[in-house]
Amino acid sequence: MTTLGPIELDQLGATLRQRGLDGWLVYDFHELNPIARRALSVSGMLTRRLFLWMPAVGPPRLLIHRIDLTVVTDFPGELDVYTTWEDLHHRLAGLVRGRRIAMEMSPENAVPYLDLVPAGVVELLTRLGASLVPSAPLVTQFTARWSAAEIADHRQAAEAIAAIARNTVGQVVREVGTVTELDVRGRVVEALSAAGLEWSEPPIVAFGANAANPHYEPRAHTERKLEAGDVVLLDLWARRSPNTVWADQTWMGFAGGEPSDEVARVWEAVRDARDAVVERLRVSSRSGERLTGTDLDATARTLVAGRGYGNAFIHRTGHSITLDLHGWGPHLDDFETHDTREFLVGTGFSVEPGVYLQGRFGVRSEINVVLGAEGPLVTPAAPQTELIV
Repeated sequence: MTTLGPIELDQLGATLRQRGLDGWLVYDFHELNPIARRALSVSGMLTRRLFLWMPAVGPPRLLIHRIDLTVVTDFPGELDVYTTWEDLHHRLAGLVRGRRIAMEMSPENAVPYLDLVPAGVVELLTRLGASLVPSAPLVTQFTARWSAAEIADHRQAAEAIAAIARNTVGQVVREVGTVTELDVRGRVVEALSAAGLEWSEPPIVAFGANAANPHYEPRAHTERKLEAGDVVLLDLWARRSPNTVWADQTWMGFAGGEPSDEVARVWEAVRDARDAVVERLRVSSRSGERLTGTDLDATARTLVAGRGYGNAFIHRTGHSITLDLHGWGPHLDDFETHDTREFLVGTGFSVEPGVYLQGRFGVRSEINVVLGAEGPLVTPAAPQTELIV
């Protein structure tokens, strides 16, 4: 069966009319556009170019190649079937000429997660008479927000991986001189599997100086054996099924006694920046203030800089979470990109400030948040507050 995912067409139509748009045109080819996978659910793989047209007035239309008809059943609208490229251009011209249309574009590639329509398609549609504008507000409102079932799934996955992380780090910090990063990664993978969770890539496990690389991946020739005085970083992510949202966390430990004053200061800066973001979300929920990704990134970055580690905070504060681990909703980012999208009720994301002192150690703390009507819901329910020692 073919459905339009979570999109309520009546609400979408009203929003399009309010924004002065004739429709939202979602393009995809070989799963280039993940938003198309969210907007259009089909019973198999689509192999040719498709255009999903959702108008401000009237039923949706799916422009699809004849070869792909076998995987489209019971589409809740009109099917427009093409065969040759000339046929495709002719049908597109009839669809877009003279219309103001939203598509997945980001001016100057400002937010790459939204820049999903190839330049050639933009060129073609413009030649055929369309006036194109970015679909960013529609993407947030209609495809990036979590359903009640997805929130419930996420919360269960989040508590499961938090338990795995606490137990694993608590054991590892006592194994100085015996355990390696690959040993720990294997343990975590086994624990995730035993909990019935799925993951996209193995977790990040980093000891000491390796933790100063935000995306370090242990290899046989690079992995480190745990030494006294090492920080332990464990970044793990999982979900309960392929059709739901992810949980993504980072936990920190310290091996061989009490952490040094500097490690403690860096940990406190990272933890406090994380908590400052959550507190700002709570305050804004009460006041009605609408926050953007740039706002929340600035909240964390200002605190870290005030503690003296601003130059060592080398990535965004957090990323959207959807059916993709790094999703297409608003990111907490005014560093890598300038993300001015507003957070809406139902949007979910990570909060993960980090400080990385190259050649020495790195610290990151990551939780997840989904915005509810009453404020932010944080997972896990009991985030890490102190280094595990």
